[in-house]
Amino acid sequence: MDDVVKDRREADRPPEIDTRREAQAGASGVAQMAPPLVATKRARLSPLNKRRWQNFKANRRGWWSLWVFLALFLVTLVAEVVANDRPVLISYKGDFYTPILVDYPEEVFGGFLPVTNYRDPFIQDEIAANGWMVWPVIRYSYQSVNNEIPTPAPSAPSWTYTKEERCQRYPLGVEDPNCTIGNWNWLGTDDQARDVLARLIYGFRISVLFGLVLTAASAVIGVFAGAVQGYFGGWVDLVFQRFIEIWSSIPVLYLLLIVSAILPPGFWILLGIMLLFSWVAFVGVVRAEFLRARNFEYVNAARALGVGDWTIMGRHLLPNAMVATLTFLPFILNGSITTLTSLDFLGFGLPPGSPSLGELLSQGRNNLQAPWLGISGFVVLSLMLSLLVFVGEAVRDAFDPRKSFR
Repeated sequence: MDDVVKDRREADRPPEIDTRREAQAGASGVAQMAPPLVATKRARLSPLNKRRWQNFKANRRGWWSLWVFLALFLVTLVAEVVANDRPVLISYKGDFYTPILVDYPEEVFGGFLPVTNYRDPFIQDEIAANGWMVWPVIRYSYQSVNNEIPTPAPSAPSWTYTKEERCQRYPLGVEDPNCTIGNWNWLGTDDQARDVLARLIYGFRISVLFGLVLTAASAVIGVFAGAVQGYFGGWVDLVFQRFIEIWSSIPVLYLLLIVSAILPPGFWILLGIMLLFSWVAFVGVVRAEFLRARNFEYVNAARALGVGDWTIMGRHLLPNAMVATLTFLPFILNGSITTLTSLDFLGFGLPPGSPSLGELLSQGRNNLQAPWLGISGFVVLSLMLSLLVFVGEAVRDAFDPRKSFR
């Protein structure tokens, strides 16, 4: 009976076990050349960060707001491909050209001018006879002037006109090949006959980039200043606090007026002036975290072991302070964009002609008969700020200790 049970067990044994036994048996006679198993390391989040990520995803409004904002920002990053008065790609006599990247002289396409106007009927006919060209979805850049608008600028959106009205300024009227949907002004034109949609796309990009650069630079300076204050305390903290109180009392708007009267307005000049004061917002948060944690037991133990002050600040205290800083970042970014828009609205921001949401709102105020100007700028600005606020709320929930440690 025992032999029958033993035979059944042998028959039911998986083949892997038999193979393993054969390999072990053959190892004594012939060396088995098996490749070594390499353990691959994967970058995994800690359990705490996993809970934070799950808390962020649980806030559906903030989660989808993040993806919508990223999608809009990625589209505006390649604004030259989406909205431009130059073709994306040209095939002419067997050669390929990329006008959005290179300024080609007109002699390349049979002309004689130093700069090619790709909206010129002569150039278009020459390229069409010897090749083809691919235009962006919107055939206007932020500074392109549409000379074929049916009414004086600011002109209403093209879809509000009939086809005959839209094409009346073109040489061939309705039959003109340039009277196409690519040359529509979907949101109308501003008071200088520039396409509003193109200026919104470029204005969205420059506003977000300005806010990101200003927020990142302010965070670096503010975190460093707050860390030094909170960790060392004493006279260092007292002197820094008095300096910050005096520095914060300086009126930023008056300083901008003085600087704009001396220096020409520009992106980096405006960024530098705003950076002089925006870093103060991070100091209080980081200082409080360092003051709270500088006498914890693990910090005292590190000091007893001879660890330097800067190592303690960077390795042990800074991660705790970054939680509050990261929660604060989306709202600082929101405030930076609002500040730029306000300065552009008042005329003390970016140089004239730059694509700016504040400048578009100013045009809407000065041209009440053209409501598409103010409405377009207001909708885009409100959407941008609302998305950032929703993302900031989700980040705040993700780092909430009551949800992360339960």
